[in-house]
Amino acid sequence: MNFLKYIAPCHFGLESVLAGELKRMGADNVVAHNGKVTFSGDYNIMARANINLRTAERVLIELGAFNARSFEELFQGVLKIPLENYIGSKDAFPVKGWSLNSKLFSVSDCQSIIKKAAVERLKKHYKIEWFVETGPVHQLQFSIHNDEVTVMLDTSGAGLHKRGYRINANSAPIKETLAAGIIDLARVRNNTTFYDPFCGSGTFLIEAATKALNIPPCLKRKFAAQNFGMFDEAIWSQERSRGIDLINRDAEFFGYGSDIDFESVELAKQNAKKAGVFSKLLITQKDAKDFEIKAPYGVVCTNPPYGERMLELEEANQLYRDMGECFNKIDNGSFYIISPSEKFETLFGKTATKRRKLYNGMIKCQLYMYYNAPNNLKSRDEIRERL
Repeated sequence: MNFLKYIAPCHFGLESVLAGELKRMGADNVVAHNGKVTFSGDYNIMARANINLRTAERVLIELGAFNARSFEELFQGVLKIPLENYIGSKDAFPVKGWSLNSKLFSVSDCQSIIKKAAVERLKKHYKIEWFVETGPVHQLQFSIHNDEVTVMLDTSGAGLHKRGYRINANSAPIKETLAAGIIDLARVRNNTTFYDPFCGSGTFLIEAATKALNIPPCLKRKFAAQNFGMFDEAIWSQERSRGIDLINRDAEFFGYGSDIDFESVELAKQNAKKAGVFSKLLITQKDAKDFEIKAPYGVVCTNPPYGERMLELEEANQLYRDMGECFNKIDNGSFYIISPSEKFETLFGKTATKRRKLYNGMIKCQLYMYYNAPNNLKSRDEIRERL
């Protein structure tokens, strides 16, 4: 019972990044799938994953998996899952999920069948007819893909992108987990000089700093599983202490953020202070046209305004042209720019070294990556090794 199978959903395009995180923290049987990574481990790994994962949306326990092409097969499959090992007689156990390319396509009907089967299983075990569901919430989730049903228990509660430092945001923030994935792809290290010329509420800056200093992203927040009763609170204390011990406050990392909007700059400063990394950042009001890298070498990760959300499309296109005129003169930095524009490279005036498809919320984007070699490096491999 102390060794379980887990599922960690993530943004499409970040599966390999998340798999790498899990392997480095000691998880077993790590396998990347579309939009998720499965792994296994003991209760400590479950707590460690919740506290430390930067790119996972949440951590789920896989309770059971089976094929179902009818409501009866769905009912019988759930009925076989030992839910009593996780759910008490007074606990709440709501059900939510999704279905894709399956005979059972009605999500609401599937929710009802799974709930009914769970009630029947628990009625038989606890020998009661009515569940008050006044106890801690045990969120049951299901996925049905190509008639394969997976039933899961959410251990996280609020999504893991809710680190606790960003109460307010500007009108077009990038999600923390997506920003963390881009930062991982950019090879941000403890000695990186980092830049974001469209810093907004500071998400890239804060995620880069916490990664460089090895600060667990969810160190200070609580998780749903802490209320389950089946996990000793000592496990959470152990993993938080482990995370604190691995923090490197002496890291040489420093980040520079700027934005043309004064309110965004002030908001970014507030968020950085709340995240505990303000001393590692300098955030100023500046037009991106004036961007420059003063360090010997810098890594730039940025999320410029999108025409669909903040600017009219032509204004966004002109912004990309202005960025190209400025950024393409800089040869002592590598750039990682996320944008939904299929014309970005043409407008920017330079073909990306590499591209990666990502989703920012429901917006299909590309991460345009430009690698520039420092004077003393000769190959892309050397660049990536340094970064």
